Amino acid sequence: MTRLPESWPGPGKAAAKRRPLSRDRIVEAALGIVETEGLDALSMRRVAQELETGAASLYAHVSNKDELLEQLLDRVYAEIAIEPPDPARWQEQVKDHLRRARKVLTSHGDLARAAMAANVPVSPHALDNAEAMLALLKAGGLDDLTASYGVDVLSMFVTATAVEESTRGDLSTDQVQQYSDRVRSYFESIPAERYPLVTALAAELTRNVGDERFEFGLDILVAGLARRA
Repeated sequence: MTRLPESWPGPGKAAAKRRPLSRDRIVEAALGIVETEGLDALSMRRVAQELETGAASLYAHVSNKDELLEQLLDRVYAEIAIEPPDPARWQEQVKDHLRRARKVLTSHGDLARAAMAANVPVSPHALDNAEAMLALLKAGGLDDLTASYGVDVLSMFVTATAVEESTRGDLSTDQVQQYSDRVRSYFESIPAERYPLVTALAAELTRNVGDERFEFGLDILVAGLARRA
C-alpha cells in the first residue's frame, strides 16, 4: 500500500530576507568583533565572515581596514555627550567631558588602542569632541595656543588611560589587585642601595584605589591650564 504524506508539500517556507549590506552594518559588525575578540582580531575578512558575505563585497562601502577603523572610532565618539560651555564652571566641565570620554572608550574592548594610533581627529564626531573641548578651554580664558596644546595633552591622557585599562579588561578587581601586589613586592625586593626611592615608595607607586589615580591626573592637568588663563 502506498504511504500517504502527512500533509500536502505545498510551496514550502519562504527564505528569510537578508538585510542589505551597508556601511552601518559593517561598522556594527566590526564593533562587535572588537568588543568580543579584541582589536587584533579585526580584519576585512573577519567582518565579512560575521556578515556571511565575501570580503570583496565590503569594499563597495569601506575602502580598507584603515577607513573601517576611522568609521568605527567615529561611531564610538558619537556616544560622548557634549555640553555647551559655561565660563563659571569650565574646569569641572572639562573634567566631566574627559570622564565621559574615558568611560566610552573603555566600554568597547581595546578600541582605545586604535584611538591612540589615529592621534589626529579627522572624522565628524571626533572633530565634534575636539570642537567641544576647545570651546570649554576658550570659555576658561585660555589663549589660542594654550587651548590648542591643552586639548592635545588632555586627549592623550584620557586615551592612554583607556589603553592601559583595556589591557586588564578581562581581569576581575581581585586579579587586578593581585597584579598590583606582585609589582609592589617586586619593587620592594630590588636593591635599595641602587633604587632607594622606588623601594621606599613601592606601596604608593602601585596604589590602586578606584579612580583616584585618574582623578589626580585630571586635577593636575586642568589646574595647570587654569593657571595660564
